[in-house]
Amino acid sequence: MHDNSQTVLIVDDEETNTLILEEILKEKYNVITASNGKEALVKLRTVDHLPKIILLDIIMPQMDGREFFDNLKKDKAFQKIPVIFITVDTGSESELLGAGAVDFINKPFQPNIVQLRVRNQIELKNYSDNLEQMVAEKTAEATKTLDNALQGLANVIEHRDLESGEHVKRTQLYVRALTDHLIETNSIYAEELKRLQPEIIMKSMALHDVGKIAIPDKILLKPGKLDPVEYDIMKTHTTKGKEIIHEIGDVKTSLYLKHCEDICYGHHERWDGNGYPQKLKGEEIPLTARLASLADVYDALICARVYKNAMPYEVAIGIIAEGRGTQFDPIITDAVMEIQNKFKEISQKYQ
Repeated sequence: MHDNSQTVLIVDDEETNTLILEEILKEKYNVITASNGKEALVKLRTVDHLPKIILLDIIMPQMDGREFFDNLKKDKAFQKIPVIFITVDTGSESELLGAGAVDFINKPFQPNIVQLRVRNQIELKNYSDNLEQMVAEKTAEATKTLDNALQGLANVIEHRDLESGEHVKRTQLYVRALTDHLIETNSIYAEELKRLQPEIIMKSMALHDVGKIAIPDKILLKPGKLDPVEYDIMKTHTTKGKEIIHEIGDVKTSLYLKHCEDICYGHHERWDGNGYPQKLKGEEIPLTARLASLADVYDALICARVYKNAMPYEVAIGIIAEGRGTQFDPIITDAVMEIQNKFKEISQKYQ
């Protein structure tokens, strides 16, 4: 017997599609169905447990998928339920992803793809729900648990991105090594870093890619170069990350969340102003984001990804050096050069 809290709502007017999806998912989830958007809204208002995810067809009678989706996003009770569109047409993907859809499932259905995408989104939804509950408690114990949950959420994102799960730990340790070195050598950033609290900067680094929750699997896991439309969608992980941080808590009253916001929103900015999403230049970029940028790029270079092989340490350091004053803050780049053996030691220890 299924846990009714782990419910999937399938909205499709073609009974064959509904039966196929129900057969694929019924072993692990409580599945409910509706034949159009109007019926689905009625079910949402009467169920004991809201669905963890909705699989939504676009073309339906009475109320089509797009109208239902718009109604869903306007209703505070339902707007956080993730929606995966069922479609044979990829032409409207960019528009619907921009509106808030989390992914697409193409017809004809491939059972393993359906299962994986539903599982990933439900897992992420469960983490999100748990985070909201913990923040609402506002107790000292909740704060401690929140730290663990945020780290866990970061690890879920890394596993979804086919990482070993150690990318978060490595980048946190790179950033801590950099902050310690810049303070110990009395650099021009030393006093500011002391004020920003290195321990909190390191903890905040865990959520630098939290916005990848909003990136569809077929883009995040693509084993080749992204096309221009896909790349534009991938770049939204910075803005989506900022939105997620704001949902977790108030960045004006929490230094921890402020660092999280600056890092996830700013770690793809460039010193020369050619980064994204804001095209900030030089010291307009928050110092925490400048630290994060170097740590993230270094780790991306030395590690294998779905789209590339790992680079030797010497080559990676050479690329970092070439980015001095263009992609990266010159002072932080110099610090990386000075402690490159520490970076290498961290990368070898946490593989």
